[in-house]
Amino acid sequence: MTSKFQSVALLARKSNPDNIATLQAVIACLEDYQLTIIIEQETAKLLPEINWPVVPREQLGNQCDLFIVVGGDGSLLNAARCAADCQKPVLGVNRGRLGFLTDVHPDEFASKFKEVLAGDYLEEQRFLLDAHISQPSESIYFDSALNEVALLPGDVAHMIEFSILIDDQFVCSQRADGLIVATPTGSTAYALSGGGPILHPQLNALVLVPICPHTLSSRPLVVGGDSEIKLIVDKHRYKAPQLSCDGHIRRSVQTGETIVIRKKPQTLRLIHPLDYNYFDTLRTKLHWENTGIIKQC
Repeated sequence: MTSKFQSVALLARKSNPDNIATLQAVIACLEDYQLTIIIEQETAKLLPEINWPVVPREQLGNQCDLFIVVGGDGSLLNAARCAADCQKPVLGVNRGRLGFLTDVHPDEFASKFKEVLAGDYLEEQRFLLDAHISQPSESIYFDSALNEVALLPGDVAHMIEFSILIDDQFVCSQRADGLIVATPTGSTAYALSGGGPILHPQLNALVLVPICPHTLSSRPLVVGGDSEIKLIVDKHRYKAPQLSCDGHIRRSVQTGETIVIRKKPQTLRLIHPLDYNYFDTLRTKLHWENTGIIKQC
């Protein structure tokens, strides 16, 4: 079988030993197709006896045609920035709980991967966000996020006062525990638990979700995906609030600093099996009822 995927990079979260058996099964499947396998450096710690090259994550994109991520959505989030930067597609094998992004079941990997190699798959583009922290003299790049950029309290929960501007137009000043700026992909993550709406992943939109706002009239706001969001920390009473991308790497934000959030130029190329259905995923993962006549059709 000929395929445009000749070399595959494997990534998994090393903190989860349950990934080992699935990784070994995936490797055996890839070897059957005589593909070149590259193991991400941290993932290799789960596999002490391997005969394949071990490569740091930042170098994977130069040596592979496809990323395969074994784990949950968090594992795919960790790989998303690297895959987006090098524009290599990602296939997720679900070993987590929800699996909105990693949608191939381990027991089905062999059959699904055969279809992928034959070119029978769906590919969609998911956009990410870039976050910068602007100071009077410079703009410091912070990080990228597939799900959300969040302004959060420090170690102690307390109210933050901040202003929101969208495309340099003042929206409002808020007193809240923070704010979540989420992509459609992230609308089923932290933003959903904060009371935000579910956005279809193909929408070019962002949702701003206040965290515990100090006014009942403060509600989630959906804006265009090409909008530039600016958050200015007006003042805080205790420790400085922190900025986080996809739940990782927090950085303190000082009074007067401006957080600038905009769409990342590169997108994530996400691969799904042909039978992938977004609404079926929502229904299953969120335990929506399926008792009507339509399910018989």
